[in-house]
Amino acid sequence: MRRITAILFRSFLQGLILLSPIAITAYLIYTVFDGIDHIIPKMPRGIGFVIIVSFITILGYLGTKLFVGRWLFDAFGHVLEQTPGVKFIYSSIRDIISSFVGDKKRFNKPVWVCVSHNPEIWRIGFMTQKDMTQLGLADMVAVYLPHAYAISGWVIVTDFKNIKPVKDMTSGEAMKFAVSGGVTTVEDENNQS
Repeated sequence: MRRITAILFRSFLQGLILLSPIAITAYLIYTVFDGIDHIIPKMPRGIGFVIIVSFITILGYLGTKLFVGRWLFDAFGHVLEQTPGVKFIYSSIRDIISSFVGDKKRFNKPVWVCVSHNPEIWRIGFMTQKDMTQLGLADMVAVYLPHAYAISGWVIVTDFKNIKPVKDMTSGEAMKFAVSGGVTTVEDENNQS
């Protein structure tokens, strides 16, 4: 009886391991869809989502392809940057979003950083500033180190000799490696494709 219970318990845990990523992903997609869909009230289900996504896509197109659209967005952004109190919120959000997506991506230089020499410990991160002389830190670089299983991280300033470029890994793979706590590896990604 004890052996059957152990087999059933192991099978249950294995089922959780198999279903959890699928269930959590489906739940997150549903939550985002539902949240966006309810921005416009009193619309049939799904229409609000289509309207919001279409509106954002049109604004994105106008802001990048048409000179007048780009000028309007830049002018509005400039007004927000000059408004006391609002400028810190706006500029912080703009910088964070543009560092991940867009033309000015900042997390595109993955590096290994030696954070301890005895014992030797290396962490994966992204060089965000190659020259820190303007802050009086010559031969120093700024490196962003993401936390595992979180969207947060911290920035360290270290001597240039303490870093080395990450090879055989794209910046996306490096971010996935860091955020997954090293569980996801490049070999796993290559074997799946």
